[in-house]
Amino acid sequence: MSDLLVKLYDLPDTKSTLKNSAYEGACCRRAMAYEKHQVVNWVREHFSMGWASECDVAFSNRPISCHLATEDGAILGFACYDSTSRGMFGPIGVIESARGQGIGRGLLLSSLYSMVTAGYAYAVIGGASSLEFYQRVVNVIEIPDSSPGIYIDRLVE
Repeated sequence: MSDLLVKLYDLPDTKSTLKNSAYEGACCRRAMAYEKHQVVNWVREHFSMGWASECDVAFSNRPISCHLATEDGAILGFACYDSTSRGMFGPIGVIESARGQGIGRGLLLSSLYSMVTAGYAYAVIGGASSLEFYQRVVNVIEIPDSSPGIYIDRLVE
């Protein structure tokens, strides 16, 4: 799993992300501080302890660097940036029942546009597990010799 580089000054429009999908009423937004425990617990339950830890760190950033996809008060997915390292995007996760509906695209773009607002020109997607997903949404460049990157000597869960 190599790292990917994204030019943040060359992002696609977000307007049609969820249009005509089963989740057209979903909202991609920045998480709020009072949602921290719900979100971190949800990430732990649906994904992993490691991703929950990164999500927890995102709630310590100002502004909070965790974005959520929600519908009718339920979490459909999450995305973080500036958690593992500054300028890095990830992790991102969408519940299985909501995949393929534009939720991941919405979360990715919502987060990357927040990075633009924070002054970043580029983002690194660390250890990208789905190159095809990222290639469908944004222009990415695979960073040569970037695996395992900063994920050297990871603790075993």
